[in-house]
Amino acid sequence: MPQSRPLAVSMGDPAGIGPEIIAKAWAARVAHDLPPFVAIGDIRAIERVWSGPVVRIADPTETATVFAGALPVLSVEDAGEIVPGNPDVEGARCALHALELAVGLVKTGAARALVTGPVSKAKLYAIGFTHPGQTEFVAERFGVAGENAVMMLAGPSLRVVPITTHVPLGDVASLLSVDLIVAKGRATARGLTRNFGIAAPRLAFAGFNPHAGEQGALGREEIDIIAPAIDLLRAEGIDATGPFAADTLFHPRARATYDAVLCCYHDQALVPLKTIHFDEGVNITLGLPIVRTSPDHGTAFPIAGKNLAEPGAMIAAIAMAGQASDRRAAQSAESR
Repeated sequence: MPQSRPLAVSMGDPAGIGPEIIAKAWAARVAHDLPPFVAIGDIRAIERVWSGPVVRIADPTETATVFAGALPVLSVEDAGEIVPGNPDVEGARCALHALELAVGLVKTGAARALVTGPVSKAKLYAIGFTHPGQTEFVAERFGVAGENAVMMLAGPSLRVVPITTHVPLGDVASLLSVDLIVAKGRATARGLTRNFGIAAPRLAFAGFNPHAGEQGALGREEIDIIAPAIDLLRAEGIDATGPFAADTLFHPRARATYDAVLCCYHDQALVPLKTIHFDEGVNITLGLPIVRTSPDHGTAFPIAGKNLAEPGAMIAAIAMAGQASDRRAAQSAESR
């Protein structure tokens, strides 16, 4: 049964808050009905910031017998000297090693879903990491093209998808295309069904310009790019609407009219999500053959090791990964 396999949770940078929020998530496992998971990374990173029970395991199958009484850890001990709040390249190597191991466990079926802790991209780049982020790294490992791996940020009342992600704002207009928007829309609709159980997803699209361009007076991206993409999605049977002025898309009445909103650029999507669901936002990658989630925040080095990290987003990421993998397993069983 898929439910007998644990989730694989990579710790992220050992000097960040990843180890602390993973430990706190384990401590809250009963209150939040979390599925069994195994932490992957340097066990010393958890021991530096938490005094609770930790057990080193050698195989994910041991999680089932350990999880009720202690946090199981598959230890990757190559982080050098770990000092919370002080990242270095050794810690980045450890984070990458842990991510590789976690991906491998899910790929081989030893774990049923992947949850990734926050990493320092600057330190990863210093050791030769060439991907924009963990999302693109995981997609490549599963042979998925970048445009088909969709980064969705999800909270209890809002799901957003940035059509372009980590690029300069000045480059966004040149990167938007009908093909890109259609690809993101398809992947979003499919992901909402597979991961959230929404049979007929409703997609809303934000305009690029103020007031959605005011019929071309403030720009033609809505007319020339976004609207034609929406028409193509509708022709495929996807419930797609817009483009709408972004400043009126996120109040409660508007949020009730769609299941996800696709935005043209990073901050257009993430500002409302983090404003409404800062402590419970989850990054879930759509378009993959596996379930992958992560908390929607960074390493928070300034508070690492101070017992100040709020674990809500990690708890939500673990819960969402478990729920999504259960839905996928049920859908797979039904299709046989």
